[in-house]
Amino acid sequence: MKTAVSVPDDVFDRAELLAKQLKLNRSQLFSRALAEFVSRHAPEEVTDALNRVCAELADERDEFTLHAASRTLSRSAW
Repeated sequence: MKTAVSVPDDVFDRAELLAKQLKLNRSQLFSRALAEFVSRHAPEEVTDALNRVCAELADERDEFTLHAASRTLSRSAW
C-alpha cells in the first residue's frame, strides 16, 4: 500500500543513511522498521507463538530437563 508520512528531517536523514548502508530502498527500510515496531508492541503475538510451541512439545517428556528444572526450582527462593 502506498502512503505518505511526515518525519523530522534528522530522522529522515538517518534513515536514508541506514538504507544505503543496508542496501535497501527507502520503502523497504520504512516497511521493515514499521513491522518491527508493530511486533514489539504486540506482546500477545509473542505469547501466542510461545503457547503454540509449548503445545507442540507438551507430549514430549525429557527426563533430564525435568530433573534439572526441579533441582533449580527447589533451590530458588520463591
